[in-house]
Amino acid sequence: MWMDCVIIGGGPAGLNAALVLGRSRRYVILFDHNKPRNAVTHQSHGFITRDGIGPRQFRSLAHQDIARYPSVTIKPDKVTAVIPVEKGFQVKTSNGVLFHARMIILATGLKEVLPAVSGIHDFYGRSLFSCPYCDGWELRDKPLVVISESANVFHTAKIVYNWSKDLLVCTNGSNSLSPEQRGLLGRKGIQVNPYRIKALIGENGLLSRVVFENNTEVKRAGGFVSPQWDQAASFGQELGCAMTPQGGFVTDDFGRTSVRGVYAAGDSSIIAPAQLVIAAGEGSKAAIGVNTDLTNEDFCKRLF
Repeated sequence: MWMDCVIIGGGPAGLNAALVLGRSRRYVILFDHNKPRNAVTHQSHGFITRDGIGPRQFRSLAHQDIARYPSVTIKPDKVTAVIPVEKGFQVKTSNGVLFHARMIILATGLKEVLPAVSGIHDFYGRSLFSCPYCDGWELRDKPLVVISESANVFHTAKIVYNWSKDLLVCTNGSNSLSPEQRGLLGRKGIQVNPYRIKALIGENGLLSRVVFENNTEVKRAGGFVSPQWDQAASFGQELGCAMTPQGGFVTDDFGRTSVRGVYAAGDSSIIAPAQLVIAAGEGSKAAIGVNTDLTNEDFCKRLF
């Protein structure tokens, strides 16, 4: 049986796309192998009416909403291949079952590569985070650290300064700050330590100290990390979708990629900021794009 659309990824983008397509009376399968990037997150913030919700509860409520639409099926399978065929795509799962779809939405999200700092994974999601807009409020006015080896360290420090003036910037041995940027940070009272981090110290996921290779240490209660972002799945690249310099998919306002019939939504296309509410909105727009294109295709078919 041909489906109108297969959605790969059961995060907020994929779930919201499934909801909109279900309400559009489209036959949809959403594949979700339940390994979300935000598994370490205890609460998600910034989504009106859902501020502070846990990822597991969010998914449960989303599944309840989608269950009202009988044309949508959620399968807990992992997709292993997406192959272009005549009039659409063939989707293969890890158990060898084949499905056919006219359109594909890639909502597989991203995977994070954290800086190579000893102990960083023990604190990530508990007292170290990647998004100040998601977790800055909870860390307000505490002594914080910004750990970043990338060129965006200055921008990150400026943003985090909104939540705490007691700020330590760690470039972890990288030369990512210009003299002018160092000077401006210093005039704002922001400390900069260029040494590599030897270890992060704390208990039960709560940071207490940052130890550097020169054996100095600074007390900190939490902070923010700038990860590197990679696509969690390679389907888009294998299909030939154009990529942005930041590693996301090039899309139009309704999630259309450079490959006809392939759409991208959520973190896969926007990279940052990786917020729940933004990803859900991107899923809605991609679904509208899919339904619009299917409608145009079917409406213009010859009647004889």
